[in-house]
Amino acid sequence: MNVFVLNCGSSSVKFQIINTDLDLFETDADHMVAKGLIEKVGSKEAIFTFESVGQPPVKGVEPIADHREAILKIKKWMETKGTKIEGINSFDDIHAIGHRVVHGAEKFAKSVLIGDEVIKQLEECSDLAPLHNPANLKGIHAITEIFGDKIPQVGVFDTAFHSTMPEEAYMYAIPYDFYQKYRIRAYGFHGTSHRYVAYRYRKINKLPKEKVNVVILHLGNGCSITSVKNGESVFNSMGMTPIEGLIMGTRCGDIDTGIVEYLLKKEIGTFPEIMSILQKKSGMLGVSGVSNDMRDIEKAADEGNHRALLALKMFAYRAKRYIGSSLAEMNGADAIIFTAGIGENDTIIRKMICENMEALGIEFDEKLNDQCFKGKCMKISKEGSRIAVWVIPTNEELLLARDTVRIVKGATKEL
Repeated sequence: MNVFVLNCGSSSVKFQIINTDLDLFETDADHMVAKGLIEKVGSKEAIFTFESVGQPPVKGVEPIADHREAILKIKKWMETKGTKIEGINSFDDIHAIGHRVVHGAEKFAKSVLIGDEVIKQLEECSDLAPLHNPANLKGIHAITEIFGDKIPQVGVFDTAFHSTMPEEAYMYAIPYDFYQKYRIRAYGFHGTSHRYVAYRYRKINKLPKEKVNVVILHLGNGCSITSVKNGESVFNSMGMTPIEGLIMGTRCGDIDTGIVEYLLKKEIGTFPEIMSILQKKSGMLGVSGVSNDMRDIEKAADEGNHRALLALKMFAYRAKRYIGSSLAEMNGADAIIFTAGIGENDTIIRKMICENMEALGIEFDEKLNDQCFKGKCMKISKEGSRIAVWVIPTNEELLLARDTVRIVKGATKEL
């Protein structure tokens, strides 16, 4: 099956076309055949980059009014005479569409086939993820407007993997009525990535799902830690929104909520303006004053920039704290796994997080760590380390495609 994996942001459309099927999962014979990104959707200078495997990328700038026009632009590129995509001559060769949906609230614990009732429920979830779900819905509506019900659509949720968290992990210590009336609780995010990495660890080590006990660090511009016990998520550092938890590229992570009140009193801005600061101007950018890109911050730190070095130390300190609390709650784990852009490639950050943790059973191998970047999958702890340290590249799009196939074909076995 050719699956069109779609990830719609408020002003962006990202896609991959993946050839996959049930009989290809075990052998990992499924593969991507094309990908692309359109940025600044809704402007007169939208930027697009399309690429099919083995072919040079096609780039350009042109007006693209909305998500519907963006998808039509992708369709036109796919069907252009000079475009060569394995197994694809036109959009008619797409068998199913898998949508990344950020928030499924308590309504969606698994991926689902999208229909009118699901769309209605997704709209009801939008107030929990106002920055993400409305954009995800734009993609669903655009596909429906263009293709009607000719192509099955599947929703895959970032929150779904964390639906197994126990009550004591997801509840906040606020009046219980707030949970009952408004569903205020921690939901956790990056679930598609954490679920894929747990699955890949299981495959590498030839373990049954119930034997997987690991702590996964998804470190990119957004960051989160998940505790996986007996193959299921029991904790994620993000909360009701993706702002809680680790320090991130531009998000502050954990913060004393009294600071918001204090900033309001100091007339720093309105409440929405302060929240925007905490989400878009804080984190590594806010502390370093340099960038939200870890490479720029590390370069500045190496040149003697105190704030840049402080940002790195704070990032590692917060991650260490969460690793410690995860190991305490789980009564130990078999491995700590790094994934996503920073986790997969940043040798400095991995060293800062893992060093001086021998008391917890983590014996880090600096030489192996220095060899691991550019998408390598390998163990970077010493032989005999009670808790292994792994780097396992994530592949959220592949999991989205596989879930889409499973749902469309009615398969019950999950990854």
